[in-house]
Amino acid sequence: MPGIGDPRFEKAVIAMCRHDEEGALGIGIGRHVANLSLHALLGQFGIETGGVADGPVHAGGPVEPQRGFVLHSRDWGGRDTLDVAGQWALTGTIDILRALGEGKGPTRWLVAMGYAGWAPGQLEGEMKRHGWQLGAGDDDILFETPMAQRWEASYRKQGIDPRWLASGSGSA
Repeated sequence: MPGIGDPRFEKAVIAMCRHDEEGALGIGIGRHVANLSLHALLGQFGIETGGVADGPVHAGGPVEPQRGFVLHSRDWGGRDTLDVAGQWALTGTIDILRALGEGKGPTRWLVAMGYAGWAPGQLEGEMKRHGWQLGAGDDDILFETPMAQRWEASYRKQGIDPRWLASGSGSA
């Protein structure tokens, strides 16, 4: 929903990875970085690609867009891997890229550049203004649903037909 007034987040799907008194951090999973694939990214680091299929790199968000992250299943852990609510893991160090290239990484993963970040209380304020729709994390949407279908699939998973959503609101 475009309720926050920032076109970069229109129909955005964000996998929230941290939300506490220090703020919030999420990874965008609904758009890709133009002209960048996983194999090209690995090549930039001199990592062989023989152990992993090529795929898109997600536009994780506008904060630090040159920094990479891998959102993945919990069957792999490395330096500075963050547990995401006991459901997923997030790693932002090169060791996971090496593991992916060698075919020794997690079984499920997606790669993103950048992240979406909020200062303390900022996300709560946006939610009060109906800027975001909150849904439960879902492995199938994250790892199996095609990127272009994740926004609609997220609403449908909640029993909402997105065709009925209005982009504005009225007053009485």
